[in-house]
Amino acid sequence: MDLMLWRHAEAVECDDPAQDSFRKLTPRGEKQANRMAHWLDRQLPQTTRVWTSPTVRTQQTASALGRPCKVRKELAPDGSVDQIIELIGWPNAKSPFLLVGHQPMLGHLIARLLGISAGELPVKKGSVWWLRYRQRGDFGQTVLFAVQSPDTL
Repeated sequence: MDLMLWRHAEAVECDDPAQDSFRKLTPRGEKQANRMAHWLDRQLPQTTRVWTSPTVRTQQTASALGRPCKVRKELAPDGSVDQIIELIGWPNAKSPFLLVGHQPMLGHLIARLLGISAGELPVKKGSVWWLRYRQRGDFGQTVLFAVQSPDTL
């Protein structure tokens, strides 16, 4: 199973927690999303399911890809790693997933799936972490397949 985790691109700052869900991408964030979407479009299998958090900034990031996208409340900033693992059926889902979400949840999810006890890994804005689950004999393992930042594209 392939799982791609895309942190939303740079968004405008906001001091009002009640308005956090409505933050939009900055012009730099729009460029980040477009660069990453161009790279992803060449890499992703056609059967990839694209799911995003209900926030404006994640939906704007995902829309740069130009593929159908489903909004999932489990990917909201207050969602949990356990909810996401259950939602996507890790590691047994038949289709690959691209999830567009937030820190620190993405970092917690990556750490959990890779068996890293640090609890959270830093995920740069606009970047993608690609994880792959595979069977090796009688046991399965999760490997880090790729990490891509929009700044290097």
